[in-house]
Amino acid sequence: MQPITDTNELRALCERLAQADFVTVDTEFLRDNTYYPKLCLVQVADDEGPHAIDPLADGLDLAPLMDLLDNQKVLKVMHACRQDMEIFFQMMGKLPSPVFDTQVAAMVCGFGDSVGYETLVTKIAKAQLDKSARYTDWSKRPLSDTQLHYALGDVTYLRTIYRRLAGELKATGRERWVDEEMATLRDPNIYEIAPEDAWQRLKVRTNKPRFLGLLQELAAWRERQAKERDLPRNRVAKDETLFEIAAHPPKDETALDRIRGIPKGFSRSKAGKSLMSALEAGMNIPDGELPHIERAKPRPATPPMADLLKVLLKIKCQDAKVAARMVANAQDLENWAAEPDTTDIKAMHGWRYEIFGADAVKLMNGDLGLTARNGDIDVVELVAEEEPEDDEEGA
Repeated sequence: MQPITDTNELRALCERLAQADFVTVDTEFLRDNTYYPKLCLVQVADDEGPHAIDPLADGLDLAPLMDLLDNQKVLKVMHACRQDMEIFFQMMGKLPSPVFDTQVAAMVCGFGDSVGYETLVTKIAKAQLDKSARYTDWSKRPLSDTQLHYALGDVTYLRTIYRRLAGELKATGRERWVDEEMATLRDPNIYEIAPEDAWQRLKVRTNKPRFLGLLQELAAWRERQAKERDLPRNRVAKDETLFEIAAHPPKDETALDRIRGIPKGFSRSKAGKSLMSALEAGMNIPDGELPHIERAKPRPATPPMADLLKVLLKIKCQDAKVAARMVANAQDLENWAAEPDTTDIKAMHGWRYEIFGADAVKLMNGDLGLTARNGDIDVVELVAEEEPEDDEEGA
């Protein structure tokens, strides 16, 4: 099967797909040498079969595909869709909708943490994937039959997987669990980094206000440069270079060229001059407006209660057949054990509270216990002993 390279053919396909209840979607892309992912192939499938669309084909207008992704009547089914969503967000200016992520659904249905597509193909579709083309260069043309067979497999079996998971969610009443998780993936803010916030992604070891102010401006400069030139951030400047400049800000262009990681003559370039402007902006931030990092207060060793909570979490999630990571992580439990009165964790709300949080509260209050029985661990309700009544005759 050859990829679609003609706009009229794509329009006809998308008009047909628009009549389906759902379509499966996947992408192949590269981002080694660019800031934005380079879309190389889009795969879609309905019950009539899978299709590959070549976004690199000369003259191909992807507008029909974008309309399909925005069609509210057609559910778009993807697996581990965050990167696919990012690509479409950059192309459309908005996110595909509605979307169903089979990785999220599989975690809710008890297939484990961050379960891979290949695992679901094996367990649900009872098939085997040929992954020999996984690491090929998807930008080179023509694509081989092996590449196309691999790519189309990523949407072919997804139809069977979706139907099985959707059926389980409906039977168990857990559709809203997936909806809650999908709400995060539908937030545009996770796909677009504001340049002024880019410094917060760096691993900073000091909390000196002026250093952070300079780093904030330098990271914003790098983010803008990377976007404008469509280059990876580290091709514009490595993190270590930004740290060095912020720690020892050059007073002039000559000093800038002497910094390790800065190419010779860089200061005379347009990018170099804009970097010096960013430095000046960082130096001029008023003291009261400089950024700071809230350092976590040191805590004593993990309370033993945290270990009990981890055991309880494992038991309750095994019983509920849901991935434990969706309910709470180790840091959540350690924070909760250190501050039992907190309500600022996910396990204290919604469906997570129903399957784990309520019993966790009982455990910490002494109303629930864990006991060994027949080589396993049971959860038992603890009943408080009644106070003996006074014996009036013996008084």
